[in-house]
Amino acid sequence: MTGYFPYHVGRQNTYIRHLQPSGVFLNYTILPEKLKQLGYSTHIIGKWHLGYCNWSYTPTFRGFDSFFGYYLGSEDYYTHETHTSELNSIKNRGLNEQLFLDFRNNTKPAKGYNGIYSTQVFSKAATELISKLNPRIPTFLYLPFQAVHSPLEVPQRYQDMYKNIKDVNRRKYSGMVTALDEAIGNITAALKKFGFYGNSIIVFTTDNGGQVYAGGNNWPLRGNKGTLWEGGTRGPAFVHSPLLKRTGFITNNLFHAVDWLPTLLHVAGGQADSGIDGIDQWNMINGYGTAIRNEFIYNIYDTDTLRTRGAIRVGDYKLIIGSGGSPSGWYPPPYCQLYKLVQLHYISTESSERPNLSL
Repeated sequence: MTGYFPYHVGRQNTYIRHLQPSGVFLNYTILPEKLKQLGYSTHIIGKWHLGYCNWSYTPTFRGFDSFFGYYLGSEDYYTHETHTSELNSIKNRGLNEQLFLDFRNNTKPAKGYNGIYSTQVFSKAATELISKLNPRIPTFLYLPFQAVHSPLEVPQRYQDMYKNIKDVNRRKYSGMVTALDEAIGNITAALKKFGFYGNSIIVFTTDNGGQVYAGGNNWPLRGNKGTLWEGGTRGPAFVHSPLLKRTGFITNNLFHAVDWLPTLLHVAGGQADSGIDGIDQWNMINGYGTAIRNEFIYNIYDTDTLRTRGAIRVGDYKLIIGSGGSPSGWYPPPYCQLYKLVQLHYISTESSERPNLSL
């Protein structure tokens, strides 16, 4: 949203919690505000999680024409209330231990969705929005789905597609991915039906590595969500568009999340501010394939009680200062023959971290 590394905008250490008086600072002009200046219609459906301590930090005050979704980091997929694991900060303040509805239609509470799976709610909201928009007006639709974040919840029919998977978490996770895939298909069909697809660019990307304790898996990469290891930081993404000069190719060139802002602004006919950390990579995506980026900083954590830690990559080399984070091992998927070996090794060790298993 800003084009800056997290440690340059004060968001490097942890996520925004309940009642935390913080957010992405207002002196940063974020992507939807930039696109509004270029004449775009801008909309967000899904997870915000960039601050809500003041109206000025919320989506419709930061460049979005409309917002349908939730403010915080996780919640129940059916009740749309904040999940109990998120309530620690509230409990520590001595307030009543209760769940809160975190669902908004613009600035108003969105009621009447209890019992409806959020992936399907967001898919329907997106297709209905597309049906009402004018394809002659350029549009930016930001769709940060709740899936496939914990808690692991999915309609039974999706979970039943994976009865062959014995691990319950992995089975539910797989069902959640399939429900998400179906939602993306429905939205793509709506783009075609209502005249947007021919001039569209669809970007699909993760925001971090998988959570191995909640069905995710980063094999053969090391580590977990929240760590500096490659399993926590390297994720899949793709760009799909009729406008691409070359399609059907895979690139392993370096690309950082901060690069999306200047890249998308380029396509929209704009230009990012000088001095940001992001790099315009449209020519690389568009088929030329030449590497643009050679280095980036993974993160710099500076509130660790023991020492500062961080990581940087230059070319094919990566340097981690301090701890890379925990869990730090390699975790084959549950159906892998080595899965039991890894678990037995973990059970036999007294380390607080899972073992580093070289394969």
